[in-house]
Amino acid sequence: MFDVPKQFEELQVQACMKALKANGMEAVYFPNKEAAVNEVLHRIPEGATVGAGGSVTLRQLELLDILRQRGHTVFDHWKEGYGDPRSPSRRAQLTADIFLTSTNAVTLDGKLLNTDGTGNRVASMFFGPPTVIVVAGVNKIVADLDEAFQRMKNVAAPMNGMRLSDKRKYACSATGECIECDDPGRMCKITVIIEKKPPAATQFIVFLVGEALGY
Repeated sequence: MFDVPKQFEELQVQACMKALKANGMEAVYFPNKEAAVNEVLHRIPEGATVGAGGSVTLRQLELLDILRQRGHTVFDHWKEGYGDPRSPSRRAQLTADIFLTSTNAVTLDGKLLNTDGTGNRVASMFFGPPTVIVVAGVNKIVADLDEAFQRMKNVAAPMNGMRLSDKRKYACSATGECIECDDPGRMCKITVIIEKKPPAATQFIVFLVGEALGY
């Protein structure tokens, strides 16, 4: 019997990749996370500095640990200065040779939607690093920007709030949905839509992975 869900997923991936390329970005599909990790490592030259956005996907792939073992300097604010919005590691991400991150959502017409509490991740995606690599599981693919905002507000934000609940409480992590709170510590203060390849990044690469990754 045909695997209908997989066939549908493949159609979405093809449409998404075609749109990303039409929007000036490099787009590559990998059937599994192992293949994606190998390609990311292949794209990072020896001695290159690496900035890491706040991303569960990157940690699931263990990419940052592998890069440290290879001798790369990795600017990772989850390791250093998490509570400081202007920590040295966050600032250094803007001048890294490579910036690695995921995305909150990618649309079928090739747009990426992301939100931040401090802005270091979204800023590094379009200004500073000469190469930006976005790694996203197929669970991040949505139909359009309306669905992207819904996913960002009612899936990614609450789940990240749950992840951080040992540090503080977030309204969305308690309700499972966005209530447009006025909490000064809210995670979704700065939202960016990347519609075309950012001119400041000489390379903007999106790796789509045929598995569910991140939030």
